[in-house]
Amino acid sequence: MAASSIAAFWAIAFLLVIVPGPDWAFTISAGLRGRSVLPAAGGIVLGYAAMTAVVAAGIGALVARTPAFLSALTVAGGLYLMWHGTTTVARPSAPRTPAAAPATAEVPPIGPLMAAADPEKGGALFRRQCAVCHTVNEGGKNGVGPNLYDVVGKPHGHLEGFNYSAVLKGKPGPWNYEELNHWLLAPAKYAPGTRMGFVGLKDVQDRANVIAYLRSLSPNPQPLP
Repeated sequence: MAASSIAAFWAIAFLLVIVPGPDWAFTISAGLRGRSVLPAAGGIVLGYAAMTAVVAAGIGALVARTPAFLSALTVAGGLYLMWHGTTTVARPSAPRTPAAAPATAEVPPIGPLMAAADPEKGGALFRRQCAVCHTVNEGGKNGVGPNLYDVVGKPHGHLEGFNYSAVLKGKPGPWNYEELNHWLLAPAKYAPGTRMGFVGLKDVQDRANVIAYLRSLSPNPQPLP
């Protein structure tokens, strides 16, 4: 084979490698539309494998010797490419825009629930989930967390001798009903950086019951909202 023919073959092969054809354009389009590229890429690989098998079986030579059939395949392939190109131009692909994050849900106010809240249920829940870190008796020692006797209505970080996290101690205002509501829902969100590892009480009625229990731990309970 002449050297010029070999050079021409490799030049055309190189161009086919670096220039995306319609098949790879379809694959890229599928990826941009947010769909998986695996089916498209798999179809291309299977198509190439099928063409290789056809040529290896000698069927390609038979088709080449039948001008009418070869012309029909050429026309069909050309029409498909025209259709694919037209639809791609009419509906250009664009990267999928991420959906907007859902708005943060409002925390339901605890005030309307406090009149009917059950301190006994709150005490039972407290003993199951909180007593391992907190004492509640008057003058009780601090544990992992501070003693919580008469905490409702007191300022944040009010106990002397307990090492509160700076973010919690810096919170303005007292531990009123709504502050306790937000704290018990998600301590890490209420005071980012807090050392309290409790994940929170997701049920608003549970929070109301626990707050009612804490309110009861006082010689002069705070007025209900």
